[in-house]
Amino acid sequence: MTAEWDPERYLGFAEQRERPFLELVARVPTDPAGLVVDLGCGPATTTAKLLARWPRARVLGVDSSPAMLARAARLAHPPRLSLLLADVTTWEPDEAPDVILANAVWQWVPGHAEVIERLAGRLAPGGSIAFQVPGNFDAPSHVLLRTLVADGRWALPPGPVREAPVLQPAGYLERLARLGLDADVWETTYLHVLRGEDPVLEWVRGTALRPLLAALDPDDAASLEAAYGEALREAYPPDGDGRTILPFRRIFAVGHRPA
Repeated sequence: MTAEWDPERYLGFAEQRERPFLELVARVPTDPAGLVVDLGCGPATTTAKLLARWPRARVLGVDSSPAMLARAARLAHPPRLSLLLADVTTWEPDEAPDVILANAVWQWVPGHAEVIERLAGRLAPGGSIAFQVPGNFDAPSHVLLRTLVADGRWALPPGPVREAPVLQPAGYLERLARLGLDADVWETTYLHVLRGEDPVLEWVRGTALRPLLAALDPDDAASLEAAYGEALREAYPPDGDGRTILPFRRIFAVGHRPA
């Protein structure tokens, strides 16, 4: 069963998810006058902000989720902002892009480092490829989920549980430099202040937990979610003011091709 994305649930934490995107874009040295591509654009709420950031550019948002693109359609404004349903793993540009962005996408793509290298080779002279990936796969939110799944109570197929699907910062630096790009790689750990009932569970329902629940029948999905929620409440207890702190490490990389 394919795990379709839920745009509204994903946008429940829009502010926290938007900030890394804006901080990534701020470090892109290219001033594009041609094509800018946002791979995995989702509902395009952040993609649309590129129109003001780069007023001379044409922006293309690419995503494999029909639900996400249906939500994004209200923001489309061709030719300044267009949308395309496509698999980012195999997508090829029709023209050399000035900028290729990928915000929190590559962790879902097996062999993504090779895809990055292929796409970097399509950049226009003076172009940039920029991406951000979660670097928190050793955090309790992921470790607890892997531990629960490993005990065998839920019959999950291989694939939905991810161990460490991204490289460390030095790995991306080496890859970009090997391509002859000027590489700028860094990491940031955000301390997200969440509120409400089971806010960390609600966060992962829209991302890491989504493919696991889709792979189970309703009873097993409810059982896994209940056990995981209990473990998360212990790992991320709210403070006296009702705030739950979610540390979230992210890895950023920009590769710039000299003109």
